Amino acid sequence: MAPVHTAAGAWFRAAVFDLDGLLVDSEPLWHQAEMEIFGRYGVPLTVELCRTTKGRFVGEVAQHWFDRFGWVGPSPADVAEEIVDRMDALLGAQVVLKPGAIDALGACARRGLRMALASSSSHRLIEAALGRHGLTDRFETICSAEDVGAGKPDPAVFLAAALALEVPAERCVVLEDSGAGVEAARAAGMACVLVPEERVELVETLGPADRADVVLRSLVELDDAFDRAEEAFLRRQRAAPSASRLGNQRG
Repeated sequence: MAPVHTAAGAWFRAAVFDLDGLLVDSEPLWHQAEMEIFGRYGVPLTVELCRTTKGRFVGEVAQHWFDRFGWVGPSPADVAEEIVDRMDALLGAQVVLKPGAIDALGACARRGLRMALASSSSHRLIEAALGRHGLTDRFETICSAEDVGAGKPDPAVFLAAALALEVPAERCVVLEDSGAGVEAARAAGMACVLVPEERVELVETLGPADRADVVLRSLVELDDAFDRAEEAFLRRQRAAPSASRLGNQRG
């Protein structure tokens, strides 16, 4: 077994992982389910339109498209349930891991970081995706947007994960693949490592308020990025008006 990094001098105490698009390659399945289900009710979704709601809770997505297009028949909540049913089947049968997913979990374990998962997906879908690859027990706590009533970019699900781990938010590093996730991490006061989907030129779309501390091409690169993420995050905190409170918490 590889040696565990000493905690002395290390800022991060916990890693908070996103799920969809980061650990598992589920985004194409979400697009398939959303276009199929919403299409039944006359909503002309495309892959590009699906990407505009990436990272949001499925109930919020259904309400968003109902407000924009409207339909006669089931409520947005009922349509969201149809999407969850379809995704449950797709995830359990088809979802694959993203490159470096297992490497990233191992890198965090070697550094002695506690691990949580915080996703805008429901617990049912989280379990379907993690269970397919035997990863459920790799996390001390699993938080869903359904627990807090809001999806990303609201920071609530990340804050819930930190609270469950009993680790201060500023000692957590978030692993994300979406702009909404980066925004949520920043709002939670956490560091953020971004691993954008290869299909989307996401980095070019991020504004200053949404910028991650480190951007990687793959989770394979994570082990070598912790020190850079720590340095960038602490530099950002020192430049912020409230940064002085962090100076007394290190150690």
